Amino acid sequence: MKRETRKKFSVGAGLLAGFVLWTLAVCFVDVRAIGPEQSAVGFATVNGFVHNLTGVHMLLYVITDWLGLIPFCFVPGFAILGLVQWIKRKSFMKVDFSILVLGGFYLVVMAVYVLFEVLVINYRPVLINGVLEASYPSSTTMLVMTVMPTALMQFNARIKSHTLRRCVAFAIVAFVAFMVIGRLLSGVHWLTDIIGGAILSAGLVTMYYAVSNLGKS
Repeated sequence: MKRETRKKFSVGAGLLAGFVLWTLAVCFVDVRAIGPEQSAVGFATVNGFVHNLTGVHMLLYVITDWLGLIPFCFVPGFAILGLVQWIKRKSFMKVDFSILVLGGFYLVVMAVYVLFEVLVINYRPVLINGVLEASYPSSTTMLVMTVMPTALMQFNARIKSHTLRRCVAFAIVAFVAFMVIGRLLSGVHWLTDIIGGAILSAGLVTMYYAVSNLGKS
């Protein structure tokens, strides 16, 4: 295993461990009932301050919610790419290793999403259609920050034009930044939800990068 790959594994594992510690902190540090229907949230002082500062902007929530469908378009796209390779090369094991790993990566992301729908850490700072919904970690943040960076890695490996690669990279980075910042400013998440989603995503993406590089070792 290459030194860079080992380093990425270490960084990814460290980030995932950091997410666990952050989640525990959210569960136990400064927990107070500041949410709707007396729902409790950790880091209540900081979360309450940021939420009062941003306010609630439902239009921004709706926009980011609809734009959150964009990452879902990449999932079947890469699945089709893998299927085409499978058919052309007449062997599942001849599909690009990074595509196979990406499929497993998507399954992990889905499993984490379902886990935190069941294991509720805290609820949103606002009711959505009169319902108190689970809020941690921000699923939109996690989706955008896992699918889009891994898609960018795939594009960088497949697009030959340097100019086009830079344009695609700029578009993806701008989209991710808008979605994460927009989600926070919309007021439908606590600050700790966004941070948790970002740390978890960084850990998962780094692990994906490390595992996909094993095929090059």
